[in-house]
Amino acid sequence: LAGMVEDDRYCIDIVTQIAAARTALRRVEEEILRDHVAHCVEHAISSGDKADQRRKIAELMDVVSRADR
Repeated sequence: LAGMVEDDRYCIDIVTQIAAARTALRRVEEEILRDHVAHCVEHAISSGDKADQRRKIAELMDVVSRADR
């Protein structure tokens, strides 16, 4: 993107590339969250440790609420 700006590329091309980058980052974020739930949250649930369960759920809720902004 920086190179496109430096090369004085057409504005619409830059905006299109920005949208593509956002989409790609969203997909990576979703995959990492799925992995976190499948491993870290699942481990906390199966451990029976109520404090750890609450911590993991709170973390998950915080990150989901931040992702929506």
